[in-house]
Amino acid sequence: MSVQLRITPILLSLLLIPCLTTQAQTTPTTAPTETTPAKRGPSKREPSKRSRTAEAKGTDVSVRDYAPVSQLKVPSTDLQHAKMPVVDVHTHFFYRMRHNREALVDFVKTMDRNNIAVCASLDGKLGSQLDEHIKYLWTDYRDRFVIYTNVDWQGDGQKDDPASWACQRPGFAERTAQEIRDAVKLGVSGLKIFKRFGLSYRNPDGTLMQLDDPRWDPIWAVCGELKIPVIIHTADPAAFFEPIDAKNERWEELSRHPNWSFYGDEFPSREELFAARNRVVQRHPDTTFIGAHIANNAEDLATVSRWLEKYPNLVVELASRISELGRQPYTAREFLIRYADRVLYGTDGPQPESRLRLYWRFLETHDEYFPYSEKSPPPQGFWNIYGVHLPDDVLEKIYHANAARIIPGVRARVEKFAAPQSLEPNPGPSPQ
Repeated sequence: MSVQLRITPILLSLLLIPCLTTQAQTTPTTAPTETTPAKRGPSKREPSKRSRTAEAKGTDVSVRDYAPVSQLKVPSTDLQHAKMPVVDVHTHFFYRMRHNREALVDFVKTMDRNNIAVCASLDGKLGSQLDEHIKYLWTDYRDRFVIYTNVDWQGDGQKDDPASWACQRPGFAERTAQEIRDAVKLGVSGLKIFKRFGLSYRNPDGTLMQLDDPRWDPIWAVCGELKIPVIIHTADPAAFFEPIDAKNERWEELSRHPNWSFYGDEFPSREELFAARNRVVQRHPDTTFIGAHIANNAEDLATVSRWLEKYPNLVVELASRISELGRQPYTAREFLIRYADRVLYGTDGPQPESRLRLYWRFLETHDEYFPYSEKSPPPQGFWNIYGVHLPDDVLEKIYHANAARIIPGVRARVEKFAAPQSLEPNPGPSPQ
C-alpha cells in the first residue's frame, strides 16, 4: 500500500487548500474539476512561489475600511484633565448646539472635569442671534463664557443676489462699526470673521469680496479702538487647494466632503488669501488679530514664524491643528516655546471629552504615536501624533495667560474659577 493511501482526509484537505485558493483567485469563473495528487515524502513542504505571492497580497481593503492597529509598546499617559486652568478661545455653541439647553448643561460639567475655566463662543452674529446667544450662555453661566460677535454681511438681502446684500450699500462699514460698539456695551469680547469671507461672498459683478478691500477698514479700526481682538479664519489646509487625487494626503477626507475643496481657477490661491489678510493686519497695527488654526498654515511653521516676527499684532491659536503639529513634534515644540506669548489654546469645539484629553496629552506629555481624534477613520489625515511635553511656564501662557491679556472679560473669569479646585491628580504614564 502506497504512502499516498495512508494520508488522512484531513491532511489531504490541508494540502489542497493553497491549490484551491490560488485557482479560485486566478480563475474565479471556472470551478476546479480535479486535484493534483499529493507528492510522496514528508508532509511539510515549502509553499510555492505562487502561493507566497497570494498570501503576501492578502485581501483587498478599501481605504475607508483601513484601520491598522499599532503594534508599538510604548508608555501611554491617560490625562483626565488639563494641568492648570484653560481658556478655549475657539468654540461654536450656536452652530454646534443650536441653543440646546441640556447640551449646554452637560458640557459645562465636561468643562469642570477637564479644568476648562472659560470658553469663547464665536457665534454671536449682530442682531437677534447675538441677543439669543447672550441669553443662552449667560443666563446661568456668564462666569464661564465670553462671546464674540459676527458681521452680518447679507442683512435683509437675498442669499443668491449679492447686489441686494447689506454690505454693498453705502455706509455699511460705518453702521457695522457702531453696532460693534453697541455689542461691546452688552459685554461682547471680540469679532469673528469666517472663511466664507474671501472664498464665497461675492460682489454684484460676481467677483469675490476681498479681505483687504478698504471699504471694510472701519470695522477693523473700531476693534482696535475698543481693544477687542478679531479672530479670523483665512483659507484652509494646504491639501484643500490641491487636486483630489491619489497624491493628496487628505484624499479620504475630501472624497467624503468634496465641497471642502478649493482647487481650481474659480478660487484664489492660499497665498493670495494669506497676503490679503496680512495686509489688513499690517494696515491696522492697533488691532489684535488672532489667526485661527495656527493662521491656517500649521503645515509650514517657518512661514507662520515669519508672520509673527513681521506683525506684532498677530497671534495664533491651536484649534483643530494638533493633527498637524503633532506629526512634526520637534518643530512644533520649538515653535510653541519660541512664540509662547503669541499662542492661545483652542479646539473648534465644543468637542467630546475624549478629544479634549488628546489635547492635554499632546501638550503635556512626550507620549509617542497616538491618535489625534477619537474618530475612525481619523478626520484630518491618516497619521498619528506625538506629544510635545511643554514646560509649565509655556503651558500657563498658552492655556490661559495670553487669553487673559488679549480678550476682555477673561482674566476675571479665570481668577474666579481658579479658586481651590477639587480635581483628582492626573495619573503618571503607564505601559501601553
